[in-house]
Order: sequence, then structure tokens, then C-alpha cells
Amino acid sequence: MSTYKLGLDYALEQDKNDDLVAYRDQFHIPRDANGKPLIYMTGNSLGLQPKHTKSYVNQELEDWANLGVEGHFEAKNPWLPYHEFLTNTMAKVVGAKPIEVVVMNTLTTNLHFLMVSFYKPTKQRYKILIESDAFPSDKYAVESQLRHHGFDHKDGLVLWKPRAGEDLLNYKDLEGILEEQGDEIALIMVGGVNYYTGQYLNLHKITQLGHKHGCVVGFDCAHGAGNVALNLHDSGADFAAWCTYKYLNSGPGSLAGIFVHEKHAYKKDLNRFTGWWSHNKKTRFNMRHEFDQLPGAEGWQLSNPPILSMAAIKASLDIFNDVGMEKLIKKSKRLTGYFEFLLKKLGENTIRIITPSDPNERGCQLSIQVLNANKALHDKLSKAGVISDWREPDVIRCAPVPLYNSYKDVYMLVEKLKSILSE
Repeated sequence: MSTYKLGLDYALEQDKNDDLVAYRDQFHIPRDANGKPLIYMTGNSLGLQPKHTKSYVNQELEDWANLGVEGHFEAKNPWLPYHEFLTNTMAKVVGAKPIEVVVMNTLTTNLHFLMVSFYKPTKQRYKILIESDAFPSDKYAVESQLRHHGFDHKDGLVLWKPRAGEDLLNYKDLEGILEEQGDEIALIMVGGVNYYTGQYLNLHKITQLGHKHGCVVGFDCAHGAGNVALNLHDSGADFAAWCTYKYLNSGPGSLAGIFVHEKHAYKKDLNRFTGWWSHNKKTRFNMRHEFDQLPGAEGWQLSNPPILSMAAIKASLDIFNDVGMEKLIKKSKRLTGYFEFLLKKLGENTIRIITPSDPNERGCQLSIQVLNANKALHDKLSKAGVISDWREPDVIRCAPVPLYNSYKDVYMLVEKLKSILSE
């Protein structure tokens, strides 16, 4: 159990002894009108830009300018196999084998492509189970899949809900749903880390439960990739998808990633949408060959990838490769624990943290409810130089990201919150 102390001196001492403190200087920290660094706590929405991202993108712009189409083969980082430069590190980030991972498309697009393959409804087994407070895009996506296959989305959607008066999902309730409706559920697709509460779900447990009842299991890991130890391969999940612009710091709207478990790698008869980038690399440019499916996650690609976006992803992944997820998670747990410690000192009659208190059941995000507060409190925090985010109806989400947030950041955030609450 970690022990923490009050006072700015303690925060500064922790920063001084932090093994990862130097990485903060590798990121652009937004500043206020006076040039003072803001306290940026929204890496769970959009990660900060690594300072070397510009040089990575400029390299591709220069190669495009100087080489034109020959850049596909002659660029410093040839464009033809560019996505392969990302695979090994991305696989390490999400706990997968390289054959199970590819960077492509955007998150919801990928979820749809994966559901083409893994949502195979019948008249008897057609329902999709998601968490009741799933990210809206996920809910919209699965509803549209139900309609696309001719089912009523209200009848076909099964919601895993927290118990009355509680915020977090309970596995006993999932077991109950599956015991009751498991033979009607074709697909379980939940968020690995809930965007609202910050609850990190046990992917292995959910997968085991789902498979026990004959369900396919997939995860939206948008709030998990680069934040927690997903261990996707060991989870046994059939598939997963995630974005790269949150904890993976690749820029607004950047490309996403997918995971398809190794057990599906060579199933060429698995239904899917295809395109020329999922075709055998050796004969891809011999335009008149019959389609020859690539094995593994690469076999879900459709088109040649946008290099400029991938360059930004590579810039960030090179940092992750240097640091390693083990060190990141170690700091994350301690930094978030410190944040929780300071918030609780404000008093439980004032602050309520709905994120699990167990460090193994959360990432770095804490979702905070303040008694009798509304969005005006969030607005005051913003004016005080704290960039957090507000989620209706009454939650302020703050994420002290271990790559670039400091103990001083956390200390100053809580001091500013304390000052506003005392007004």
C-alpha cells in the first residue's frame, strides 16, 4: 500500500525521484495567454503532441516532395510497408502477438468491420450485449448492426447495468444475464475501460463467461490502449479495437488499431469485407490475381494507409517502445493513487470518486462528482488553468497521464479545486 504526504514539497520530491520525469519535456504542454503551462488532465480525450512528431511528419512530406511516387519504395521509411513499422510496438502496448495487430481506419469503422466477421446472428441467437453506459458511438454501432441484419435494435440489445444506487458494473449481474439469455446472445462487446466511470473491466473473466455460453467476445479498448495492461492475447478475446489519439498521443482523429486473436488468423472462410491491402503482399500489384487472403489482423485491411497519420503514430509509439508499458503502469498507479489521496482529503461530504479505488480496476482516469455542483464548477476550473473534461450529468474526468503529467500537476489541480470550493 502506497503512503502519501500532503504539501507541495512532497510533490516536488516525487517529481525529482520520478524515473519518467524527463519524458514530460518531450511533449508540448499547452499554455495560457501569459505563456504559463496549463495543468493538462485530458489525455483520456486527446493526448498531447510529442515534440518530435513534427519531424516525423515532415520527413514524409519531404520524401513526397522529393521522390513523388517513388517514396513507396525509396522514402527513408518506405510507404509501402509503413504500417508494419508500427506493429511490434503496438502489439506490446496492448499485450498481443504481432500477427494479431494492425493499425488501420478509425475506431467505429473498425468495430463495424470486425462485427461483419464476428457478429453472425441466427433467428435463435442474435442479441448483442453491451454495458448500459457504453460510449454512444458503440451503442449506435451495435444498434445499426442489429437493424442491418433485420432485427429490432430494442429487442436485440441486452444491457449490462450497474445495480440500483451503484455506478460500477458487477460481474455477478453479467453471469445472471448470461445464465438467463446466453443462448440468445451472439456477441458481447463492451468497453475495456468505461469512458465515464473509468472502471477497468476484467477482460479475461468476461471472455471466459461469454465463451462458456457460446458468445463471441470483443472489446472497445479506446480508453485502455496505452493506459492499462490489456493483455489482449491472454484474455482470449476474439477481437478488439482502439483509437490512438487518447493515451497514444497520435493527434486528433488519427488512425485506430485492431486485434484479432491468433486462433482466427488463418480462417480464410471467416466472413469479412476485403480490399487490396488484405490481399497477399507478394501478388498485390499483379492486378489480375484472384483474391488471396493475408493471415492475421492484416487480413482485415482494405486500403493503403494514410502515411502522414501513421508518421504521427510512429512518433508516439517510439516513446512507448523506449519507456515500456510496465514502467508506465507502475508510475500511473502511484500518480493516480496520489491524486485519489489528495481528493479524499477534501472530504467525502464534498467529493465522491466513482472510479474504482482498486488500482488494478482502473487506469489513470478518476471520475469525480462534487456535491451540489454543476458544469459551472468545471468552467471555473478551466479558468483557473486546469484542462479537464465534463461528462453529463455531473462528472469531471481527470487523467494524470504518466508520460507527461507530474506530481506537481496533481497537487496544483487539487489546490485550485479546493480554492474554488471554498469561495
